Amino acid sequence: MSEACGDRFVDLLRHGDTRGGVRFRGVQDDQLTADGWRQMQTALADGAWDQVVTSPARRCAAFAEDLAERLGIPHEVWPEVGERDFGAWEGQAADEIPIEELSRFWADPVGYTPPGAEPFQALQARSLVAWRRLLEHDAKRSLLITHGGVIRVLLGHVLGMPASHLLFLEVPHACLSRVRIPARVGEPSLVSHGGIR
Repeated sequence: MSEACGDRFVDLLRHGDTRGGVRFRGVQDDQLTADGWRQMQTALADGAWDQVVTSPARRCAAFAEDLAERLGIPHEVWPEVGERDFGAWEGQAADEIPIEELSRFWADPVGYTPPGAEPFQALQARSLVAWRRLLEHDAKRSLLITHGGVIRVLLGHVLGMPASHLLFLEVPHACLSRVRIPARVGEPSLVSHGGIR
């Protein structure tokens, strides 16, 4: 990455594959599979950062702690970048949820809240609190290890996307994105999404 102009960079990494397979998993604290761990290692191969910030979920925090120790850099756990609590849908695969409810969610992910779940607006608000904290840090290169919901909110914010369109952003397991923070003038911009720099 070029830092000649003094710009800073924030890399966003979603956790890898998780035990239990694909399902609505917010506060359910499953661990990474061995393949999920390898996915994250591959995504970050040859990378360099000054700090690591992570969700408290084990599927993020265990890898973040190991990475920070290997690189000799500080790491912090921020509760505000935890995944959305899906309430009654926690731990369920899509085909286990009544089709009427699931259809309402896909049609209106901002306005429809699954039973007992955290409203989207709460996820958005706390994710943006974390984003402002990251912008206030003086680290040249930060790595945030978090979840698909949080990453969609942050990239949507950078790109000025309406919240209703965030599900159109694909964020697969171990997806890596990079945001540039200009040193002098201008707004943050998306440098890359979905792969290794």
